[in-house]
Formats: sequence, C-alpha cells, structure tokens
Amino acid sequence: MNLKFKTLNSITGKDQLHSDDKIVDFLHEHLEEYGDPKADIQRCLDYVFDRGGFILLGLEDKEIKGAVIINETGMGGYIPENILVYIAVHHDQRGKGVGKELMKNALKLCKGDVALHVEADNPAKFLYEKVGFTNPYLEMRYKRK
Repeated sequence: MNLKFKTLNSITGKDQLHSDDKIVDFLHEHLEEYGDPKADIQRCLDYVFDRGGFILLGLEDKEIKGAVIINETGMGGYIPENILVYIAVHHDQRGKGVGKELMKNALKLCKGDVALHVEADNPAKFLYEKVGFTNPYLEMRYKRK
C-alpha cells in the first residue's frame, strides 16, 4: 500500500481532481449502513469550508481509498474542539491498516480534543478504541416529532 494523504480545508481550498461530488459519493458508498444521505454528507463538507475543520483523503494513484471529515466546534473548553463526523475506507482496502493510518494522521491535524459518535455494533468502534478513544459518557438525544 502506497497511501498518500491530502488535506482540504478553508485555507487549502477545494481540489479539482477530488471534487465534492467524488468525496460525497465515496463516503456514501463506503460508509455503507453506517452512512447518511448524500445531502447530509455534502452539508458536512460545506461546514469544513464555511466554519472550520478539514477533510483528509487517503489516496493511492490519485484514487480515494479513505476519507475523514473533522468539523471544528468552536466550543473548546466545555466540549471537544473537534467532531470526527465521517471516516470511511474503500472496501478493497479494509483490514490493511488504512483506517488506522487515516485516523492517526487526522488526529495529528486536530488542535484540541476530538469527539465522535459510533453505533455500538459498528466494527470501526474497535479502531477508535485502538487509537485511544474512550467512552466516559452516555449520549442522550431528544428528537422533535
């Protein structure tokens, strides 16, 4: 595996080769049952460029093999400064350490703490634990009807 990393944010700008559509399509396909509708993924990308955060792409021969999106919260001190919203690895690269490399590189780019939400049955939970995430809190949500 010869993975190269590319970071996109409000400073670097967008990438013509790896357009929003390509990133959204990649995440939508490779997040599988743990993903969101394309419109929601696009809003997450827009947040990066409008408010803060970054997109980290893992590339092999210019093809996306993994992607991470981190949104900055702007709320440091009372909740984590960053939210890991999405991480996905191409199905043909799973089990090869791509997710772990993406995660390590993404965490290096973050200033401050990082939070994420993961479903209890998501296999990625083990990756998060390996790189140091813990579960000290119970999340509760109120859903409007």
